[in-house]
Amino acid sequence: MSGHNKWSSIKHKKGAADAKRGRIFTKYIKDITVAAREGGGDVDSNPSLRVAIQGAKSVNMPAVNIERAIKKGTGELEGVNYDEYTYEGYGHNGVAILVEALTDNKQRTVSEVRHAFSKFGGNMADSGAVSWMFNKMGMIVVSNTGQDEDEVMMDVLDAGAEDMESDEEEFTIYTPYTELHNVMMKLEEKKYEIQKAELTMIPKNRINADNVAEKLFRLLDFLEDLDDVQKVYANYEISDEVFERLSAE
Repeated sequence: MSGHNKWSSIKHKKGAADAKRGRIFTKYIKDITVAAREGGGDVDSNPSLRVAIQGAKSVNMPAVNIERAIKKGTGELEGVNYDEYTYEGYGHNGVAILVEALTDNKQRTVSEVRHAFSKFGGNMADSGAVSWMFNKMGMIVVSNTGQDEDEVMMDVLDAGAEDMESDEEEFTIYTPYTELHNVMMKLEEKKYEIQKAELTMIPKNRINADNVAEKLFRLLDFLEDLDDVQKVYANYEISDEVFERLSAE
C-alpha cells in the first residue's frame, strides 16, 4: 500500500482547528444526513451511519449537531435532499483527480468544480476517465500508544483488514470497502482507540509531483473547500523533502 496522503496530513496539521472547522462540520453533517436518509437513524442497524458519525467525532463535532443531522435524514426535522455526484479530471503532471460531491443543485456544483480545474491549471475529464485508476477501500485510523507493531498487524489481519501503515502517532488500516464496519467493530472489541473510519479511494499507481506540488495542492485545496465537495482524491506522490518544506511553510 502506498504512503499516507501527505497533502491531507499537511492540511490537518495546519488547519485542524482554524476557521475552516465550520466547513468541515458541514461536510460531515451531509454525510450523516444522507446515511440516515438511506438506512435509518439506528446506528446498530445502519453501518454507513455509524461510519459517518465516527468521522464527525474525529473532528470533535458536538453531539447535538450529530443528532440534528440524523433527524434531518430520517425526516423528524426539515432538511435538504442531497444527491451524490463524482467528477473526474487531471491536475499538474497528469495527476488523476476524483471529486465526490453531495449537492442540492447539480448545475451549481459542476460549474464550481469546472471553474476550479480551469483556474488552477487542471482540466475536467469525462466520466470513467480516471476512476479506474483507484480502488475503493475502507480506511481506519487508530491511535499509536506504543503497541508492538507486529501484534497490531496480527490483530488487524485477524479482523479482516488487508494492510496497515504506521507512524509515531497512528496506525492506518485498509480494509475491503464492504468490510469496513465489521473490521471497525472487531478492533473496538480489542480496545483499539479508533480516531477515524471512512470509505476512501486508493490510487493503483502514483505520479511524482515534487516539481508541481505547490500548484497541485492549491488546486486540491480549492476543490476540497467548495461547499458541495465532500472528498477529493489524487494519485500523486511527493518526496519527504518536499513534504517537510511544505509542512513548515
